[in-house]
Amino acid sequence: MRLPHKIMRAKPTIFSGVQPSGQLHLGNYLGAISNWAKLQEKYDCIFCVVDYHAITTKQDPKTFNQNILDAAKIYIAGGIDPKKSIIFQQSSIQEHTELAWILNCISARIADLDKMTQFKNKAGKNQETVSVGLYDYPVLMAADILLYNTDAVPVGEDQSQHVELARTIARRFNQAYASTEQGRSREVFKIPELIVSQEGARIMGLDDPTTKMSKSASSSANYIALTDSPEVAKKKIMRATTDSSSEIKYDEKKKPGISNLLTIYSLLTDKSIKQLESKYKNKGYGDFKKDLAVVVEKFLISFQIRYNKLNNQEIRKILDNGAKKIRPIAQDTMKKVKINIGIQ
Repeated sequence: MRLPHKIMRAKPTIFSGVQPSGQLHLGNYLGAISNWAKLQEKYDCIFCVVDYHAITTKQDPKTFNQNILDAAKIYIAGGIDPKKSIIFQQSSIQEHTELAWILNCISARIADLDKMTQFKNKAGKNQETVSVGLYDYPVLMAADILLYNTDAVPVGEDQSQHVELARTIARRFNQAYASTEQGRSREVFKIPELIVSQEGARIMGLDDPTTKMSKSASSSANYIALTDSPEVAKKKIMRATTDSSSEIKYDEKKKPGISNLLTIYSLLTDKSIKQLESKYKNKGYGDFKKDLAVVVEKFLISFQIRYNKLNNQEIRKILDNGAKKIRPIAQDTMKKVKINIGIQ
Protein backbone atom coordinates (compact mmCIF):
# COMPACT_ATOMS: atom_id res chain seq x y z
CA MET A 1 0.00 0.00 0.00
CA ARG A 2 1.49 3.33 -1.01
CA LEU A 3 0.19 6.61 0.43
CA PRO A 4 3.66 7.71 1.59
CA HIS A 5 3.38 10.82 3.71
CA LYS A 6 4.12 14.03 1.79
CA ILE A 7 5.07 12.08 -1.35
CA MET A 8 3.11 12.31 -4.59
CA ARG A 9 0.75 9.36 -4.94
CA ALA A 10 0.89 7.08 -7.96
CA LYS A 11 -2.82 6.32 -7.77
CA PRO A 12 -5.94 8.24 -6.75
CA THR A 13 -7.23 7.54 -3.23
CA ILE A 14 -10.58 6.10 -2.23
CA PHE A 15 -12.08 5.97 1.26
CA SER A 16 -15.04 4.01 2.56
CA GLY A 17 -16.23 2.12 5.63
CA VAL A 18 -18.93 0.01 7.26
CA GLN A 19 -20.36 0.22 10.76
CA PRO A 20 -19.53 -2.67 13.12
CA SER A 21 -23.06 -2.80 14.45
CA GLY A 22 -24.88 -6.11 14.33
CA GLN A 23 -24.07 -8.81 11.81
CA LEU A 24 -22.67 -7.80 8.45
CA HIS A 25 -24.67 -9.46 5.71
CA LEU A 26 -24.80 -10.43 2.07
CA GLY A 27 -26.00 -6.94 1.14
CA ASN A 28 -22.88 -5.40 2.75
CA TYR A 29 -20.70 -7.80 0.79
CA LEU A 30 -22.40 -7.45 -2.61
CA GLY A 31 -23.15 -3.75 -2.27
CA ALA A 32 -19.81 -2.63 -0.84
CA ILE A 33 -17.01 -5.01 0.14
CA SER A 34 -16.84 -7.06 -3.07
CA ASN A 35 -16.69 -3.81 -5.05
CA TRP A 36 -13.93 -2.45 -2.80
CA ALA A 37 -11.85 -5.55 -3.49
CA LYS A 38 -12.05 -4.87 -7.22
CA LEU A 39 -10.86 -1.28 -6.75
CA GLN A 40 -7.60 -2.20 -5.03
CA GLU A 41 -5.60 -2.45 -8.26
CA LYS A 42 -6.75 0.92 -9.58
CA TYR A 43 -6.72 2.99 -6.39
CA ASP A 44 -4.84 3.53 -3.15
CA CYS A 45 -7.55 2.27 -0.81
CA ILE A 46 -8.38 3.30 2.74
CA PHE A 47 -11.08 1.23 4.44
CA CYS A 48 -12.28 2.17 7.89
CA VAL A 49 -14.27 0.29 10.54
CA VAL A 50 -16.45 3.26 11.48
CA ASP A 51 -17.10 2.53 15.15
CA TYR A 52 -17.94 6.14 16.07
CA HIS A 53 -20.77 6.05 13.54
CA ALA A 54 -22.06 2.86 15.10
CA ILE A 55 -22.60 4.48 18.51
CA THR A 56 -25.30 6.77 17.11
CA THR A 57 -27.44 3.86 18.29
CA LYS A 58 -26.76 2.03 21.55
CA GLN A 59 -24.18 -0.75 21.36
CA ASP A 60 -23.61 -3.49 23.92
CA PRO A 61 -20.22 -2.74 25.53
CA LYS A 62 -19.70 -6.48 26.11
CA THR A 63 -19.84 -7.31 22.39
CA PHE A 64 -18.97 -4.06 20.64
CA ASN A 65 -15.19 -4.54 20.60
CA GLN A 66 -15.61 -8.02 19.13
CA ASN A 67 -17.98 -6.62 16.49
CA ILE A 68 -15.22 -4.18 15.48
CA LEU A 69 -12.74 -7.02 15.05
CA ASP A 70 -15.31 -9.17 13.24
CA ALA A 71 -16.02 -6.35 10.76
CA ALA A 72 -12.32 -6.17 9.91
CA LYS A 73 -12.26 -9.96 9.50
CA ILE A 74 -15.13 -9.66 7.03
CA TYR A 75 -13.24 -6.99 5.07
CA ILE A 76 -10.27 -9.33 4.69
CA ALA A 77 -12.31 -12.50 4.06
CA GLY A 78 -14.20 -10.48 1.44
CA GLY A 79 -11.05 -9.75 -0.52
CA ILE A 80 -9.53 -6.63 1.07
CA ASP A 81 -5.78 -7.24 1.16
CA PRO A 82 -3.95 -5.44 4.03
CA LYS A 83 -0.82 -5.43 1.84
CA LYS A 84 -2.64 -3.44 -0.84
CA SER A 85 -5.08 -1.39 1.26
CA ILE A 86 -5.10 0.35 4.62
CA ILE A 87 -7.64 -1.01 7.11
CA PHE A 88 -8.04 0.86 10.40
CA GLN A 89 -10.42 1.62 13.25
CA GLN A 90 -12.00 5.08 13.11
CA SER A 91 -11.70 5.81 16.85
CA SER A 92 -7.92 5.21 16.69
CA ILE A 93 -7.52 8.52 14.83
CA GLN A 94 -8.67 11.44 16.98
CA GLU A 95 -8.63 13.82 14.03
CA HIS A 96 -11.95 12.38 12.76
CA THR A 97 -13.94 13.87 15.63
CA GLU A 98 -11.75 16.95 15.86
CA LEU A 99 -12.35 17.82 12.20
CA ALA A 100 -16.06 16.99 12.51
CA TRP A 101 -16.42 19.64 15.25
CA ILE A 102 -14.64 22.27 13.17
CA LEU A 103 -16.81 21.45 10.14
CA ASN A 104 -19.92 21.65 12.34
CA CYS A 105 -18.96 25.18 13.31
CA ILE A 106 -17.76 26.45 9.95
CA SER A 107 -19.19 24.58 6.97
CA ALA A 108 -22.22 22.51 7.98
CA ARG A 109 -25.71 23.99 8.12
CA ILE A 110 -28.84 22.83 9.92
CA ALA A 111 -30.69 23.27 6.63
CA ASP A 112 -28.31 20.70 5.09
CA LEU A 113 -28.89 18.14 7.81
CA ASP A 114 -32.65 18.66 7.75
CA LYS A 115 -32.62 17.37 4.16
CA MET A 116 -30.87 14.08 4.97
CA THR A 117 -33.27 11.26 4.13
CA GLN A 118 -31.22 8.66 6.03
CA PHE A 119 -31.88 10.50 9.30
CA LYS A 120 -35.58 10.72 8.57
CA ASN A 121 -35.72 7.01 7.73
CA LYS A 122 -33.78 5.90 10.81
CA ALA A 123 -35.38 8.29 13.30
CA GLY A 124 -38.91 7.81 11.99
CA LYS A 125 -41.44 9.49 14.26
CA ASN A 126 -38.89 9.84 17.07
CA GLN A 127 -36.84 12.66 15.59
CA GLU A 128 -37.08 14.78 18.74
CA THR A 129 -35.77 12.03 21.02
CA VAL A 130 -32.96 10.37 19.02
CA SER A 131 -29.34 11.32 19.65
CA VAL A 132 -27.72 14.44 18.23
CA GLY A 133 -25.08 12.07 16.84
CA LEU A 134 -27.60 10.40 14.54
CA TYR A 135 -28.62 13.81 13.23
CA ASP A 136 -25.00 14.96 12.84
CA TYR A 137 -23.77 11.66 11.36
CA PRO A 138 -23.20 13.14 7.85
CA VAL A 139 -20.74 15.74 9.17
CA LEU A 140 -18.60 13.07 10.81
CA MET A 141 -18.77 11.16 7.53
CA ALA A 142 -17.57 14.29 5.72
CA ALA A 143 -14.64 14.52 8.14
CA ASP A 144 -13.80 10.86 7.51
CA ILE A 145 -13.60 11.48 3.79
CA LEU A 146 -11.89 14.88 3.77
CA LEU A 147 -9.09 13.98 6.20
CA TYR A 148 -7.29 11.82 3.64
CA ASN A 149 -7.36 13.94 0.46
CA THR A 150 -9.83 11.43 -0.93
CA ASP A 151 -10.30 11.43 -4.68
CA ALA A 152 -13.39 9.21 -4.78
CA VAL A 153 -15.82 7.49 -2.42
CA PRO A 154 -17.45 4.16 -3.37
CA VAL A 155 -20.92 4.16 -1.80
CA GLY A 156 -24.37 2.74 -2.23
CA GLU A 157 -27.12 4.97 -3.55
CA ASP A 158 -28.46 5.50 -0.01
CA GLN A 159 -25.16 7.15 1.03
CA SER A 160 -24.67 9.32 -2.06
CA GLN A 161 -26.52 12.22 -0.42
CA HIS A 162 -23.97 12.19 2.41
CA VAL A 163 -21.05 12.31 -0.03
CA GLU A 164 -22.68 15.21 -1.85
CA LEU A 165 -22.87 17.01 1.51
CA ALA A 166 -19.17 16.30 2.09
CA ARG A 167 -18.44 17.93 -1.27
CA THR A 168 -20.54 20.96 -0.31
CA ILE A 169 -18.85 21.25 3.09
CA ALA A 170 -15.40 21.07 1.48
CA ARG A 171 -16.25 23.77 -1.05
CA ARG A 172 -17.61 26.09 1.66
CA PHE A 173 -14.49 25.69 3.77
CA ASN A 174 -12.17 26.24 0.81
CA GLN A 175 -14.10 29.34 -0.27
CA ALA A 176 -14.22 30.78 3.25
CA TYR A 177 -10.54 30.28 4.00
CA ALA A 178 -8.81 30.54 0.63
CA SER A 179 -5.84 32.86 1.08
CA THR A 180 -2.59 33.87 -0.56
CA GLU A 181 -1.05 34.90 2.73
CA GLN A 182 2.24 33.27 3.65
CA GLY A 183 1.78 30.05 5.58
CA ARG A 184 -1.81 29.53 4.49
CA SER A 185 -2.97 26.92 1.97
CA ARG A 186 -5.10 28.22 -0.86
CA GLU A 187 -7.21 25.08 -0.78
CA VAL A 188 -7.30 22.67 2.15
CA PHE A 189 -9.77 20.02 1.01
CA LYS A 190 -9.92 18.02 -2.18
CA ILE A 191 -13.46 17.70 -3.58
CA PRO A 192 -14.16 13.94 -3.73
CA GLU A 193 -16.07 12.24 -6.53
CA LEU A 194 -18.67 9.50 -6.09
CA ILE A 195 -18.33 5.93 -7.29
CA VAL A 196 -21.79 4.36 -7.25
CA SER A 197 -22.06 0.73 -8.28
CA GLN A 198 -24.95 0.23 -10.68
CA GLU A 199 -25.47 -3.41 -9.75
CA GLY A 200 -25.59 -4.57 -6.17
CA ALA A 201 -25.63 -1.03 -4.75
CA ARG A 202 -28.93 -1.87 -3.05
CA ILE A 203 -29.59 -5.46 -2.04
CA MET A 204 -33.10 -5.53 -0.64
CA GLY A 205 -34.58 -7.35 2.33
CA LEU A 206 -35.60 -10.97 1.78
CA ASP A 207 -38.78 -10.48 3.81
CA ASP A 208 -39.52 -7.02 2.41
CA PRO A 209 -37.98 -6.35 -1.02
CA THR A 210 -39.16 -2.74 -0.95
CA THR A 211 -36.60 -1.82 1.73
CA LYS A 212 -32.83 -2.29 1.82
CA MET A 213 -31.37 -5.39 3.47
CA SER A 214 -30.38 -4.25 6.96
CA LYS A 215 -28.51 -5.76 9.90
CA SER A 216 -30.73 -3.66 12.17
CA ALA A 217 -33.96 -5.13 10.74
CA SER A 218 -36.47 -6.36 13.31
CA SER A 219 -36.37 -9.88 11.85
CA SER A 220 -33.32 -11.96 10.91
CA ALA A 221 -35.39 -13.19 7.96
CA ASN A 222 -34.58 -9.84 6.35
CA TYR A 223 -30.92 -10.65 5.70
CA ILE A 224 -28.38 -13.42 5.20
CA ALA A 225 -25.57 -12.79 7.67
CA LEU A 226 -22.12 -13.60 6.35
CA THR A 227 -21.74 -15.85 9.39
CA ASP A 228 -25.07 -17.67 8.88
CA SER A 229 -24.79 -21.40 8.40
CA PRO A 230 -25.64 -22.61 4.88
CA GLU A 231 -28.69 -24.38 6.34
CA VAL A 232 -30.03 -21.16 7.87
CA ALA A 233 -29.30 -19.24 4.67
CA LYS A 234 -31.14 -21.86 2.59
CA LYS A 235 -34.27 -21.51 4.73
CA LYS A 236 -34.18 -17.74 4.36
CA ILE A 237 -33.87 -18.00 0.56
CA MET A 238 -36.75 -20.50 0.31
CA ARG A 239 -38.97 -18.24 2.45
CA ALA A 240 -37.98 -15.03 0.66
CA THR A 241 -40.90 -12.85 -0.43
CA THR A 242 -41.67 -12.95 -4.15
CA ASP A 243 -45.13 -12.40 -5.70
CA SER A 244 -48.21 -14.29 -6.86
CA SER A 245 -46.83 -14.79 -10.37
CA SER A 246 -44.43 -17.57 -11.30
CA GLU A 247 -42.52 -15.86 -14.10
CA ILE A 248 -38.83 -15.36 -13.38
CA LYS A 249 -38.34 -11.93 -14.85
CA TYR A 250 -36.54 -8.81 -13.64
CA ASP A 251 -38.90 -5.91 -12.96
CA GLU A 252 -38.08 -3.79 -9.89
CA LYS A 253 -41.48 -2.09 -9.74
CA LYS A 254 -43.83 -4.98 -10.47
CA LYS A 255 -41.70 -7.88 -9.19
CA PRO A 256 -39.31 -6.50 -6.53
CA GLY A 257 -38.88 -9.82 -4.72
CA ILE A 258 -37.77 -11.97 -7.63
CA SER A 259 -35.80 -9.05 -9.05
CA ASN A 260 -33.81 -8.85 -5.81
CA LEU A 261 -33.12 -12.60 -5.87
CA LEU A 262 -32.03 -12.38 -9.51
CA THR A 263 -29.58 -9.63 -8.56
CA ILE A 264 -28.10 -11.75 -5.77
CA TYR A 265 -27.83 -14.78 -8.07
CA SER A 266 -26.24 -12.71 -10.82
CA LEU A 267 -23.63 -11.09 -8.57
CA LEU A 268 -22.61 -14.35 -6.92
CA THR A 269 -22.19 -16.22 -10.22
CA ASP A 270 -21.13 -13.46 -12.65
CA LYS A 271 -24.04 -14.50 -14.88
CA SER A 272 -26.11 -11.71 -16.36
CA ILE A 273 -29.74 -11.32 -15.35
CA LYS A 274 -30.70 -11.93 -19.00
CA GLN A 275 -28.89 -15.27 -18.88
CA LEU A 276 -30.72 -16.23 -15.70
CA GLU A 277 -34.10 -15.20 -17.13
CA SER A 278 -33.41 -17.42 -20.12
CA LYS A 279 -32.23 -20.34 -17.97
CA TYR A 280 -35.39 -20.28 -15.84
CA LYS A 281 -37.85 -19.30 -18.56
CA ASN A 282 -40.02 -22.39 -18.15
CA LYS A 283 -39.36 -23.02 -14.47
CA GLY A 284 -41.04 -21.83 -11.30
CA TYR A 285 -39.93 -19.95 -8.21
CA GLY A 286 -39.30 -23.18 -6.29
CA ASP A 287 -36.67 -24.43 -8.74
CA PHE A 288 -35.09 -21.00 -8.94
CA LYS A 289 -34.86 -20.60 -5.15
CA LYS A 290 -33.38 -24.10 -4.70
CA ASP A 291 -30.63 -23.31 -7.18
CA LEU A 292 -30.01 -19.90 -5.61
CA ALA A 293 -29.75 -21.54 -2.18
CA VAL A 294 -26.98 -23.79 -3.56
CA VAL A 295 -25.18 -20.76 -4.98
CA VAL A 296 -25.40 -18.95 -1.63
CA GLU A 297 -24.27 -22.09 0.20
CA LYS A 298 -21.12 -22.37 -1.94
CA PHE A 299 -20.35 -18.71 -1.39
CA LEU A 300 -20.81 -18.89 2.40
CA ILE A 301 -18.69 -22.02 2.76
CA SER A 302 -15.82 -20.43 0.84
CA PHE A 303 -16.19 -17.08 2.64
CA GLN A 304 -16.38 -18.62 6.10
CA ILE A 305 -13.26 -20.74 5.55
CA ARG A 306 -11.32 -17.51 4.97
CA TYR A 307 -13.11 -15.73 7.83
CA ASN A 308 -12.48 -18.48 10.39
CA LYS A 309 -8.76 -18.55 9.64
CA LEU A 310 -8.42 -15.02 11.05
CA ASN A 311 -7.89 -14.53 14.79
CA ASN A 312 -8.43 -11.48 16.99
CA GLN A 313 -4.74 -10.90 17.66
CA GLU A 314 -3.92 -10.85 13.97
CA ILE A 315 -6.79 -8.46 13.22
CA ARG A 316 -5.85 -6.09 16.03
CA LYS A 317 -2.33 -5.88 14.62
CA ILE A 318 -3.68 -5.10 11.14
CA LEU A 319 -5.95 -2.35 12.50
CA ASP A 320 -3.17 -0.81 14.61
CA ASN A 321 -0.71 -0.90 11.70
CA GLY A 322 -3.31 0.70 9.48
CA ALA A 323 -3.84 3.52 11.99
CA LYS A 324 -0.08 4.03 12.25
CA LYS A 325 0.20 4.40 8.47
CA ILE A 326 -2.75 6.74 8.11
CA ARG A 327 -2.26 8.97 11.17
CA PRO A 328 0.39 11.28 9.63
CA ILE A 329 -1.97 12.15 6.75
CA ALA A 330 -4.81 12.98 9.17
CA GLN A 331 -2.44 15.08 11.29
CA ASP A 332 -1.16 16.95 8.25
CA THR A 333 -4.71 17.78 7.14
CA MET A 334 -5.64 19.00 10.62
CA LYS A 335 -2.52 21.18 10.72
CA LYS A 336 -3.61 22.87 7.47
CA VAL A 337 -7.16 23.31 8.76
CA LYS A 338 -6.00 24.90 12.02
CA ILE A 339 -3.56 27.23 10.29
CA ASN A 340 -6.28 28.40 7.90
CA ILE A 341 -8.81 29.13 10.64
CA GLY A 342 -6.17 30.83 12.82
CA ILE A 343 -5.81 28.31 15.64
CA GLN A 344 -2.09 27.76 15.00
